[in-house]
Amino acid sequence: MIKSWDYQNEYKFLKKKILTAIDKSLRSGNLFFGNELKKFEKNFLKINKSRYGVAVASGSDALYLSLKSLNINHNDEVITVANTAIPTVSAIVNSGAKVKFVDVNDNYLIDVNKLEKVITKKTKAIIPVHLYGQSCDMDKILRIAKKYNIKIIEDCAQAQGAKYKRKNVGNFGITGCFSFYPTKVLGAYGDGGFITTNNRKIFMKLRRLRLYGMEQIDKSNKWNGKYYANENGTNSRLSEVQSAILNVKLKYINKFINRRREIAKMYNNGIKNLNIIKPTENNENLHVYHLYVVTHKKKNRELVLKFMKKNNIFLGVQYPYPLHKMSAYKNSKYKKLQKTEKLSSKVFSLPTYPDIEDSKVNKIIKIINNLN
Repeated sequence: MIKSWDYQNEYKFLKKKILTAIDKSLRSGNLFFGNELKKFEKNFLKINKSRYGVAVASGSDALYLSLKSLNINHNDEVITVANTAIPTVSAIVNSGAKVKFVDVNDNYLIDVNKLEKVITKKTKAIIPVHLYGQSCDMDKILRIAKKYNIKIIEDCAQAQGAKYKRKNVGNFGITGCFSFYPTKVLGAYGDGGFITTNNRKIFMKLRRLRLYGMEQIDKSNKWNGKYYANENGTNSRLSEVQSAILNVKLKYINKFINRRREIAKMYNNGIKNLNIIKPTENNENLHVYHLYVVTHKKKNRELVLKFMKKNNIFLGVQYPYPLHKMSAYKNSKYKKLQKTEKLSSKVFSLPTYPDIEDSKVNKIIKIINNLN
């Protein structure tokens, strides 16, 4: 059986180091805000080439706290796409703001040519989603944001290590939001998230917001020990155990990315079926292939999935329902999103997790090529 995602081979490879790290963490006497977290925050920032950052409980929290750090509320509007995971939009709704949707382009990313049409005086932020592991067209988004004095919050949940013009995603907006959900390019064995920023004021506010609004440090950069909220915050802590696991895995991030790109190259070169529309990588991008998403020109997706399942291959679908069509967001402001709606009915993804064997990739290619 070939799964759409699996971590067992990865765990076998890293088991000794991970268990050692967990044991060390538990014996330290700190379950939160200890040395493992400090180490991870420092190393993640170094790898992503970001100035400041805070680890949080999830990628969903990263988006929500970013919005709160900008004081976005019920009087405001935030623009994003409907072709994304639910947390992108739930974070906006939970902040109190209204969602405005923009359609996507052929690469499944925000269509920057349609962006200005939905901007109003109430628009306070844009959340470009670097979907499937590829960066949006950040030059154009930055120009539009500057023109209208709008903040950019990057959704980098699927794009750890991705680059736009040799610059890591998460460094273009006021914040960059990452997820360490297990399936991601850098995944914990549980939930986790991270917010990058190059703005110290936002950084300090985020530190407070993730811990009930309390100041965490004094002038000597040590925990001040005061149980006192300076502003209303929430509880969004990355545990020492998950930090320890991520510290182990972070050392292999480039290996993971290179393997994902290698698998994508195998698909690119091996799939000869002309009915399969393969993903394209923009020239200025480094795509990390969190997902290798394709469509079939003629065949109904359910028939494709059924055919693959008969061959013991289980594929993923990201995402079968566009968010603007979900009852939870029916009051969001949008017009018909033609491309989003079309793609949501056709897309399916081929496995790219780093530890899938070449033999399984070749089997997938063979079966796909036999799919009429």
